[in-house]
Amino acid sequence: MRFGSALICSSLEMSVLTFSRIRRPEIGSVALSAIAAAYLLLATNNSFWVHAERYFGTSKLSLLVFGAALYLALFSILIPMSLKYLMKPALIFFILVSASASYFADTFGVVIDRDMIGNAAVTTQAEAGHLLTDSLVQHLVVYALVPSLVVAWIKIRHRRFLSKFAVNLLFVTVALFAAGGLIYSNFATYAYVLREHTDLMKRFNPTGPLVAAARYGLSTYRERNLVVQPLGTDAHQGDRIAQAGKPVVVVVVAGETARAMNFSLDGYGRETNPELKALGVVSYPNTTSCGTATAVSLPCMFSVYPHDEYSDWKARSTENLVNVLTHAGVSVSWWDNNTGSKGIADLISFASMTKQKNSPLCSKGECLDEIFLNELDRKLGATTGNSVIVLHQLGSHGPSYYLRYPEAFRRFTPDCRTPELMRCTTAEIVNAYDNTILYTDHVLASVAKLLEKHQDRIAGAMIYMSDHGESLGENGIYLHGAPYAIAPKEQTQVPFVAWFSKPYQAAMGVDTHCLAKESDQPRSHDNLFHTVLGMMDVETKVYNRALDAFASCTRPDPRKTAPGYHAVDSQLIADPASGVL
Repeated sequence: MRFGSALICSSLEMSVLTFSRIRRPEIGSVALSAIAAAYLLLATNNSFWVHAERYFGTSKLSLLVFGAALYLALFSILIPMSLKYLMKPALIFFILVSASASYFADTFGVVIDRDMIGNAAVTTQAEAGHLLTDSLVQHLVVYALVPSLVVAWIKIRHRRFLSKFAVNLLFVTVALFAAGGLIYSNFATYAYVLREHTDLMKRFNPTGPLVAAARYGLSTYRERNLVVQPLGTDAHQGDRIAQAGKPVVVVVVAGETARAMNFSLDGYGRETNPELKALGVVSYPNTTSCGTATAVSLPCMFSVYPHDEYSDWKARSTENLVNVLTHAGVSVSWWDNNTGSKGIADLISFASMTKQKNSPLCSKGECLDEIFLNELDRKLGATTGNSVIVLHQLGSHGPSYYLRYPEAFRRFTPDCRTPELMRCTTAEIVNAYDNTILYTDHVLASVAKLLEKHQDRIAGAMIYMSDHGESLGENGIYLHGAPYAIAPKEQTQVPFVAWFSKPYQAAMGVDTHCLAKESDQPRSHDNLFHTVLGMMDVETKVYNRALDAFASCTRPDPRKTAPGYHAVDSQLIADPASGVL
């Protein structure tokens, strides 16, 4: 044993000694900058070039000239960083950023923009673990580790400071003038392409991800001293809910990564919603999301601002739906089986389902969505006041679709059993995804059945809306998070489903037959805020009846049409002349 250990140590020493005797190649800083720029441009920008070729169409020469201009621009960025103690760390950093971004862009077709950086910043360890695959490691070894080691190993010749400054300034000036000249030579074409395809430069490595990270950092810095403005402080519960005779409970299910085109309720060929169909729910097949990622869509869903007026800053600086409900005296709870409420539930009761220990429904920091059901059953059994319960699902979040449903719901096979989607066929990916929708159908139906179970003591209703959709390989795109302006419909068309118990229909005047007739009307995330306020009969100046998806099919309070009364600011006032006093 000792002899073997000694032999191994001796061999290692000889290897190190031999390696140390190899003469390290030497190169000038300008030449290395030129080579590094070429490497970044050609080796880590495959997705960029694929889209650029598509956007430029038949203008191949224009694309070639554009590429040359980009090379010169990138070269001019690297040159100023060629200082003695800065150059190697800077080049290695750029290589690591470009290699990492290129993997996700090339594999999933995603764009690393500010919203995607935000998603990465708030992701959980369990969620991130699904992306740490063998393919990622292999990609980083080839495109990041090896070139970084080369940069670290070689010797770089540096001029004296003043000489370096003059030479670098000369090269930067010439490169920028040359790049500008190339762009100016066909400015109309380049302006048109970049204006019409704003995603193109976001795909360019390493500048695209770095600019996105800087924008995210600046927005986060701005929010340090953010003061949240109150909203709907005039909110109060109306007469109808006061006369309901029992507590009114609305369960709002915030879905995750479910796309409408895979819901059989919305016309999908496969039966993915058998349980909801049996319950006679109302489904709105023409519903669009506010964003393509949870960090955008979820706050937007609960915000008073419609999509066209929405911004992250506005959402974070203004109270939201759950706060308005609280102002009205409604008990509001948020139960989370995902990555948090994105700030929505900061001022209300919040519970993370993933914190549960020793549950057969949980593994490695993630839980199946049935984790809600036992707690919901107990909650409904103890509810004594008007309440809204928000369930934030894990839903169909990828790429590990196969982990989002138990074996009993593995109905569509063969299903993709790995997060490395490129190793599966399209059919296998769709099968796995459809199983997640089938399981969501079961969870939603179970929520409705629990509300029905307790209908002797509560008047319950359920509303479900997904945060965004998902790409399953259409046009080479996977997952979600595409910039909204260019996002495919797979990522923006979402399911919207509602169910009402008999006591709720009677107490709140909802006509489900009317709702079914109007279900083909366009809906969106803009509707959620006002629809839930309407469902809870909350009267406030911030409520917009035109955006309440159920308002046109809700019968008016008969007392408000009775002789001798008229409505003033949503209050029922007796007319003194009528003698009803």
